[in-house]
Amino acid sequence: MSDKTTHFGFKEVPYADKVDKVAGVFHSVAAKYDLMNDLMSMGVHRLWKRYTIEMSGVKRGDNVLDLAGGTGDLAAKFSQIVGPTGSVTLADINSSMLKVGRERLTDRGLVGNLRYVQANAECLPFTDNHFDAITIAFGLRNVTDKEAALRSMYRVLKPGAPLLVLEFSKPVIKPLSPIYDAYSFKLLPLMGKIITNDAESYRYLAESIRKHPDQKTLKQMMVDAGFEHVDYFNLSGGIVALHRGYKV
Repeated sequence: MSDKTTHFGFKEVPYADKVDKVAGVFHSVAAKYDLMNDLMSMGVHRLWKRYTIEMSGVKRGDNVLDLAGGTGDLAAKFSQIVGPTGSVTLADINSSMLKVGRERLTDRGLVGNLRYVQANAECLPFTDNHFDAITIAFGLRNVTDKEAALRSMYRVLKPGAPLLVLEFSKPVIKPLSPIYDAYSFKLLPLMGKIITNDAESYRYLAESIRKHPDQKTLKQMMVDAGFEHVDYFNLSGGIVALHRGYKV
């Protein structure tokens, strides 16, 4: 039996256990996920996602993968952009999040060019050179083997296609850091307790942000996975960063 461990927030857990532990978090918060996102970011997460969509260059007829797509914010917009000649795959490892996303987008009448796949980012069940773009928003930090996930994303992208990783990152404005820490470790779990009756899941989410690679480290990880022309764009003072790289 392997004694390899990895981080789950600030805790060390057996490597094989992390997927189930992360799944438990998102099974718990799925129903109120969108509400909490709006409250936690004061609605700014919608601007971060809009910027990601603009930077993707996705156009009519494209085949797009929204990975760790959760409740479908990005997939909904991509569905409208690619039109009936394109397709959007909303993929998530968590069945509860995928169910909420499917119900939400179906209620909006978005059915013709959308499909839903429960998939692990580390071993995507798609053919090589399949997608015109991949986005993963606030999902990579929850992946156990991020290097394997980046390689898997690279494999299923078409040559010339972009990967866009939108994720919490390291503030680049020093006065932001203590304010951000106080918000993350005090206010965020309290909000989780009030809204979802689950403080622990939101404590984990705050901790997972701190364990995620910073901007330069993630850029190098993408380069190591094969991506070229990799760059990142700090949003909200680096609280969030958008990384973009291309398969060649």
